[in-house]
Amino acid sequence: MTATSTDRIEKQVELNAPGSRVWRAITDYKQFGAWFGATLESPFVAGQTTVGRINIPAYEHIPMELAVESIEPETLFSFRWHPYAIDPAVDYSGEPTTLVEFRLSEVAGGTLLTVSESGFDALPAGRRDEAFRMDESGWSSQVRNIEKYVRAHASRSAARSVDKSVDLGGRRIIKKK
Repeated sequence: MTATSTDRIEKQVELNAPGSRVWRAITDYKQFGAWFGATLESPFVAGQTTVGRINIPAYEHIPMELAVESIEPETLFSFRWHPYAIDPAVDYSGEPTTLVEFRLSEVAGGTLLTVSESGFDALPAGRRDEAFRMDESGWSSQVRNIEKYVRAHASRSAARSVDKSVDLGGRRIIKKK
C-alpha cells in the first residue's frame, strides 16, 4: 500500500519475520547500511546524529547525516535528514529537514512495516518537487531492499538454529559444533 500527498510519502510492507528481526534490520546501523546502501560510522542513539556515506555506485560522493529523533523498541524508529541532498556544491544545512519514520506492528504471520517521510512542504520551492519525487521512488526501492534483506537474513538465522541432533533408534545424540 502506498499513500502520498505533496507533504508525505508512506510505504507499507508485510514481512514474514518477527518484529525483533525487522527491528534489528532497521535500527542496527550496520544492518541499516547493508540494505540502504550506505556505510554509517556509529550506532543510532536518540538525540544524536549518525553520519556516513552512500556506497551505491555513482552516488559514493554523497554524505549521509541522520539526526535520530526517537527509538521506541520494536515500535518506532525515526530520524530527520535532508532529502535528496545529492549536489556536493550545495550547502543544505540551512534547509528544513524531513522526518523519516519506521513503524512496526504485529500482523498474522509476521510484521507490518510502515515507512513514512513527511515535511516536504517546508522545503525550498526550487527543490520540493524533485526531492519528493526522488524520495517517493527511493522509498519504493528501499522497502523492497528491506524485504529482501530480512528474508535473506531470517533464513540464515533459521538455518543456524536447526536442530543439530540425530535420533539413533530412540536415543538422541546431540552433535557438538
